[in-house]
Amino acid sequence: MRLLVSVRSAAEAAAAVTGGADIVDAKEPSRGSLGPVEPAVLRAIADALPGGMPLSVALGDLNDPAAAANALVPLEAVPGRPAELFVKVGLADIGDPVLARAVLGAVVEAARSAPLRPAVVAVAYADHELAAALPRDVVVLLAADAGAHGVLLDTWGKDGRDLFAWASPADIQRWLETARRGGLLTALAGSLSADDIQRASRLEPHIVGVRGAACDGGRSGLVSAVRVRRLAAAIGGSAPADAVA
Repeated sequence: MRLLVSVRSAAEAAAAVTGGADIVDAKEPSRGSLGPVEPAVLRAIADALPGGMPLSVALGDLNDPAAAANALVPLEAVPGRPAELFVKVGLADIGDPVLARAVLGAVVEAARSAPLRPAVVAVAYADHELAAALPRDVVVLLAADAGAHGVLLDTWGKDGRDLFAWASPADIQRWLETARRGGLLTALAGSLSADDIQRASRLEPHIVGVRGAACDGGRSGLVSAVRVRRLAAAIGGSAPADAVA
């Protein structure tokens, strides 16, 4: 299992790397669960990463297939292709599976033809009713059908309730198994504390993502190398390469 740390600046990216993060995720927390950073900030974050460091980029929640390709424009700020490049796409405010499938398909197609060829990760929300989104089980099936690389189970609301407040370990385990059968990379996030990360690790997703637990001062604070180091120790190291191919 690998540890993803969401950062909003180059300084935070450096702290995440120093602390032992496996993946750095560019995200602006003040803009919601999948808030994208500005292109200049994305470039600075990418520049701060050592060679071979995977990069993830939050693109926000999309609901228009015709505009999906434009969501990848910020990637033009990334100088050269990282060893691994992921883009996270949410589907808040879409209650129609046909529209959700069209959005995901458009993003996947745009990614295949983009210069950096990012891997698309569809985001399902455990609190999908708050997000006016489709249930997590529907999203994982749509992601597999659209040709996405992976799926992330996250929380849309950031009100202090974590992933396990919305889904039991048994329910999450079933969701992960469905995703794996579909050939998808799996990730868990959602206001996870250090204790939550240990619970999540027992479910064996490929990736677990954090923001608040890695920061001094919570989600809106600053990423701390010390906190990241503790979280990395809590999950016991990285997954083997073949588990995340």
